[in-house]
Amino acid sequence: MRNFLNKKVLGIEPSGIRRFFDIANEIEDVISLGVGEPDFDTPWHVRDEGMYALQKGRTFYTANAGLLELRQAIADYIERKWQIAYNPRTEVLVTVGGSEAIDLVMRATLEPGDEVIYTEPCYVSYLPCITLADGVPVAIPLKEENQFRLTAEELEAAITPRTKAVILSFPNNPTGAVMSREDLEALAEVILKHDLLVITDEIYAELTYGEDKHASVIEIPGLRERTIYINGFSKAYAMTGWRLGYCCGPEDIMRQMIKIHQFAIMAAPTVSQYAAITALRNGDEDIMMMRESYNQRRRFLLSELSRLGIPCFEPFGAFYIFPNISQFGLSSEEFATRLIREFKVAVVPGSAFGKSGEGFVRISYAYSIAELKAAFERIEQFIHTLKKEEA
Repeated sequence: MRNFLNKKVLGIEPSGIRRFFDIANEIEDVISLGVGEPDFDTPWHVRDEGMYALQKGRTFYTANAGLLELRQAIADYIERKWQIAYNPRTEVLVTVGGSEAIDLVMRATLEPGDEVIYTEPCYVSYLPCITLADGVPVAIPLKEENQFRLTAEELEAAITPRTKAVILSFPNNPTGAVMSREDLEALAEVILKHDLLVITDEIYAELTYGEDKHASVIEIPGLRERTIYINGFSKAYAMTGWRLGYCCGPEDIMRQMIKIHQFAIMAAPTVSQYAAITALRNGDEDIMMMRESYNQRRRFLLSELSRLGIPCFEPFGAFYIFPNISQFGLSSEEFATRLIREFKVAVVPGSAFGKSGEGFVRISYAYSIAELKAAFERIEQFIHTLKKEEA
């Protein structure tokens, strides 16, 4: 049957994250710290709106680009947050999760051989989506000593005459790294100099914990006009299963993305769209409550890692920490495999997020404090076991 299969697809490795989920499902009493999914239920008022939509029979297709009322709410939200205006009729597209938007922008903009720069460690979809669109993925390995931020010098060094676009993903999955406005302004000089398209994945924009609010690349002068902005409802509003995201950008590009979306998807789920309108208009307090809880968990894990002597830079975004486990002489895959097999705690090896993730593991703190405490009691036993083996 291999003769019938696409060689590009055959060459793509399955997600390393899903493999560890499968292992966890085979073992009883596993505490999983691997899932990038809020442990909160979707807020009641959002669920109520979804149920009301069902009761009212709002189950038909919407416009391909999404309900205009939702697109207007998205434009209003972005203008309220970052003082950037988008035309809801021509510059906003509602997608099936943020991941669809990533796929659409690649297929709508790339020609065979076009290079796309992205940073590693990174969300697992970027490289496959670039490859499937006949682009050439170019990874910049980010450094722990620089808090996994992208510098202008690193971006400049990666650019060639074939470079068409750069993907920015901050706050970052898996590292939790963030970029300041000053960082983005430095990148902007390089981007404008080389006339690059920017794809910014800001799905964790609402989940930052420092004194400074999240800085979006669309705020930087000269970049809004050349940027595809991607966001969604999964992380900020605990709506993973509703499968809803969105993207905003220049009309010429959005028109082509909508064309692909039209033929491949038709439209995002109608009930989810009605629920999302309520989330955007009335969800700020829900976000604040969840963010405060995540921050409490974040501080707890940093304290536990410090107590166990495991170095970890302080992340200020998303709901992940990315500790350095290289001192134990195991690959990240070996470390994660032994931890789940011997002590029944699931984390994700850093290598699942690219080669530069080797030597690290991703731990999600989208879990209760009680679960995190129980998991770290087991992790402490594992660390003691490793140290005895070294002795």
